[in-house]
Amino acid sequence: MSRAAPRWLHLTLPGASVALLFACLAFTPSLLPRSGPFQGLVSGISATMGYGLGVLGAWLWRELAHRPARTPRPLAWRAFFVIGVIALVAALLLGWHWQRRIRELMEMPASGQAGYLLAPVVAAAVFLLLLTVGRGLRAVYRRLDAWLSRHVGPRAARTMSAAAVVVLTALVASGVLWDGLMGLADRSLALRDTTTAEGIVPPRTALRSGGPGSLVDWDTLGREGRNFVGTGPSVAELSAFHGAPAMEPIRVYAGYDSAPDAEARAELAVKDLERAGGFQRKHLLVVTTTGSGWVVPAAVDAFEYVTGGDSAIVATQYSHLWSWLSVLVDQARAREAGRALFDTVYERWSRLPEGQRPKLLVFGESLGSYGGETAFSGERDLANRTDGVLFVGPPNFNTLYREFTDHREAGSPEVEPVFRRGRIVRFSRRPGVDIPPASEPWGASRTLYLLHPSDPITWWSPQLLLRRPDWLREPRGDDVLDAMVWLPFVTFWQVTADLPLGMAVPSGYGHMYTGEHVDGWVALLRPEGWSPEQSARLRAHLEQAP
Repeated sequence: MSRAAPRWLHLTLPGASVALLFACLAFTPSLLPRSGPFQGLVSGISATMGYGLGVLGAWLWRELAHRPARTPRPLAWRAFFVIGVIALVAALLLGWHWQRRIRELMEMPASGQAGYLLAPVVAAAVFLLLLTVGRGLRAVYRRLDAWLSRHVGPRAARTMSAAAVVVLTALVASGVLWDGLMGLADRSLALRDTTTAEGIVPPRTALRSGGPGSLVDWDTLGREGRNFVGTGPSVAELSAFHGAPAMEPIRVYAGYDSAPDAEARAELAVKDLERAGGFQRKHLLVVTTTGSGWVVPAAVDAFEYVTGGDSAIVATQYSHLWSWLSVLVDQARAREAGRALFDTVYERWSRLPEGQRPKLLVFGESLGSYGGETAFSGERDLANRTDGVLFVGPPNFNTLYREFTDHREAGSPEVEPVFRRGRIVRFSRRPGVDIPPASEPWGASRTLYLLHPSDPITWWSPQLLLRRPDWLREPRGDDVLDAMVWLPFVTFWQVTADLPLGMAVPSGYGHMYTGEHVDGWVALLRPEGWSPEQSARLRAHLEQAP
């Protein structure tokens, strides 16, 4: 350890050098804009990872080369500090420039420079905190090394001690710590599920779960279920929008506590749907929820406006976790819930005489699209068993989404692929403008994927660690900076850090699809007499909703 280095820091020069590099790389542009404190958090974590890799690399080099640790000269530390200050200032200025450009692309107001100057302060605090934790692990290593040295050779003791600490850390992080954090989050959010948002009261209509005669008890719906059945456009609002009498929509929901498992919740929901008369409506929509049971308000409200209220919507809850967290840990439950609900609805629907069946549609957003996909084997199955499917912001690991994208036609980009001339499945960034391929016929049963080039939910994948994706190889989407490039490991970490920010941007960017739901439903349903002016009015109405 160098005497020239500040004693209270006890940094090694190789570790500090790689930490500096990683901290600077964290300022490179990603998909979404960041505040100064959040950028500081990301940079601090990046610097800690860099420091650990630098120390580990130096240690491995010494072990392989049979060289002892050497104390860096004071001149080396002085050169490091000079280079470090210059590099950090340059990274901060470039980061501010890139953040400003991203905000301009997304029509967001510029953030204050003073707030962005907090980034290095927060980064330093995070770095020191995580460094302290790391040094606790080093103390464990040294104690274990001292104990093993009394029984085996010193080189074997060092190797075994390091391996033991790495394995123990991995087990704690992925098992005890991770599972504990997920359990805590699940319990905390389950407690939140017992609360009801202000202004939400039990329905007075029998056309909603939790209302008079419903088979689903109001108290079991969960917070998001109560929000779903307790909100939505009224008959008066629907009639005023269309200038003609409208019907009262049906909304059915089974919460996590409404039944013991996904299959039982699906059975209960379908029985309540049948009770409410959902199979007698013209349009029947099956929704796979996101994370905590959230039914995207803009999506279902748009559906009811476009159908004039002659509709029924059914959904179930499978988790308590936030959507972006569910993407990482709740995939199995989303798959089970999506398949169970659609199959149960389809079984009941298919028993109706052909001329008396409602149009059967499917909706899923984010992890809900993943769950919704699992009920189908491919594009023909989607067309044969539905009258229309709208999947929004699909995660990169969606099975059908990846199949359609990976086998897209040559020349079509990953951000807006064309699959088999768009005969059944199509993709769009801006469905109100055009849905390629516009010159080709689109079948009676249509499947539409909506995705934004700046949506981290869609582009996050472990493959980003070592492989450059097509969406960064091809021309960028119109809401992604040309300055964003792929770097091994770095891009994966940057997109991972973007995940919680997906809904902190205006509609039309990131994971916000509020206005596009309208255009998506119009493209699928093709309502008679519907005009572009109505679409514009409805988009404006939904985007202004709280």
